[in-house]
Amino acid sequence: MRRTPPFGDAVTLKPDEFRLLRDLFAARTGLQFGQEARFSLERRLRERLTVLKLSSFGEYHHYLRFGARREEEWDEAIDLLTTNETYFFREERQLRSFQQEVLPMLQGLARPRRRLSIWSVGCSTGEEPYTIAMLVHSSRLFSDWDVRIYGSDISRKCVAAARRGVYGDGSFRATAPDARRAFFTQRGSEWHVNEPIRSLCHFGQMNLLDDERSRLLGAADAIFCRNVLIYFDTRARKKAIETLYERLNPGGVLLLGHSESLLNVSTAFELLHLREDLVYRKPLPSGATEPPPAP
Repeated sequence: MRRTPPFGDAVTLKPDEFRLLRDLFAARTGLQFGQEARFSLERRLRERLTVLKLSSFGEYHHYLRFGARREEEWDEAIDLLTTNETYFFREERQLRSFQQEVLPMLQGLARPRRRLSIWSVGCSTGEEPYTIAMLVHSSRLFSDWDVRIYGSDISRKCVAAARRGVYGDGSFRATAPDARRAFFTQRGSEWHVNEPIRSLCHFGQMNLLDDERSRLLGAADAIFCRNVLIYFDTRARKKAIETLYERLNPGGVLLLGHSESLLNVSTAFELLHLREDLVYRKPLPSGATEPPPAP
């Protein structure tokens, strides 16, 4: 009697299949999965085997490489595997340094072109880019400038949520009541980002390791890449930092998460000491002088 292939909860991720999927995800996205992630990977991806009517994770690996709709499936897999925990005004001390010290410095550097460009890498559902927009708006340093804040994420669903700009109470755990009133409109149990802030922000799905897509963003004056590199393997981390360095204007700054550093990753940046934080800066060309911020 012929046995029916297992589906759903009956499918297990064998050690050799885990290694194949782990290496494939690392090569494609830079995400690293240690041995301890094997059962989490099995649990999160098992539903995709059911949807695709596959009987093993080995077949799923083959589908991701050669399947007729593999690009769509990559979107599904990435949505299931990425961590999207975020909220407005996260890491307040760093944001305070950004508003009080970095923005005036960038205003001095960018004054001749009157254009400010900021990139939020791994923006998740959009709280970080909108927070940056609120800080830029509140600084009043860039009136009548061309200000653009780009948010990118590898997750298609996160980018769609960011574009909506609609949030629940969980996103406001670090938001002062006056900021909530100033920048959002409440409709029922939802909070909608107000148009002056929304108009500054643009979102797109992007893999940080995709050089061609990152070039489309042009040059940035500041890049937020907070709590992204911790999920990358060493190869991907170095490649990502090279991309971020290339995208920064001279004198531009890179802001990482507080648990991250460029130690043993890159020596191209200079360390900029602020009153409450440390950030990385792309050096100015040799002989260039630092323009003072406007009074």
